[in-house]
Amino acid sequence: MVTFYRRLPKFDYVRPNSMDEALDILAHGGSGTCRVYAGGTDLIPRLKGRIVDPPETLVDLKGIPDLDYIDYDEQNGLRIGALASIRSVVTSSIVKEKFPILGQAAGSIASIQIQNRGTLAGNICNGLPSADAVPSLLCLGAQLLCVGKKGERRIKMEDFHEGPGETILNSDELLQEIQLPPMPAHSKGVYIKLSPRSRMDLAVVGVATVIASENGLTSDVRIGLGAVAPRPMRAQGAETLLTGVAADDEAINKAARMASKESRPISDHRASAEYRRMMVEVLVRRAIHQVLSRA
Repeated sequence: MVTFYRRLPKFDYVRPNSMDEALDILAHGGSGTCRVYAGGTDLIPRLKGRIVDPPETLVDLKGIPDLDYIDYDEQNGLRIGALASIRSVVTSSIVKEKFPILGQAAGSIASIQIQNRGTLAGNICNGLPSADAVPSLLCLGAQLLCVGKKGERRIKMEDFHEGPGETILNSDELLQEIQLPPMPAHSKGVYIKLSPRSRMDLAVVGVATVIASENGLTSDVRIGLGAVAPRPMRAQGAETLLTGVAADDEAINKAARMASKESRPISDHRASAEYRRMMVEVLVRRAIHQVLSRA
């Protein structure tokens, strides 16, 4: 499929210097008249390709100080600011030590050039069912701190997306911070992405798995799926089958088949629904084996 890019459409451009200034712009911009971006790696090509309607005002968040951070403490866990680049997550020593699955998932997003420009918050807010970071964030129990002129609210990762390109973020709100609690004791995780061109392409299927295992028994199983439903999802039936058992081949195969049944993929130019279901089973099985081999 060939995409013909044209010049950017006309719009006003503003670069607020504070969160309050940005929220004032959104509050007075009216519904649908403002588009917010941090890296612009997804929005700008979509505007050039006329895939999305041009906004009246494009709001560039890069000028807001103090939103580019990755912090961790043992009690509260990990905090990632809205302007932290994808590359900074990939290379963070804190992420590598405490949440390696997140670094692995972030590292599967596009090229290093894109990672240096794009943000983890943007990968979430785009609302794509194939977003690479989201299945891992689902497994890690992430919460999103969102702020507006009326105050702030914390939204569970599993509640944030409503459908392709749709989130519950209001037009006058911004995602300020991604929050992850400490990983459960004795837990490991892995993210597996299936795509024609590895990280340079969107996921045909994305599978994240986090499992806590001790003395041969699983105590906490989380399986996140991407690109196989209208929004990223947890395979809760598969998780239940594999929790509290000795994860032998039979149990793993049952869980993988259940995850495939729970998925709700579509057929498009990248893969058929049937193929995606088959690959959910294959990749979930593979992910579980990989995690348990590291336990």
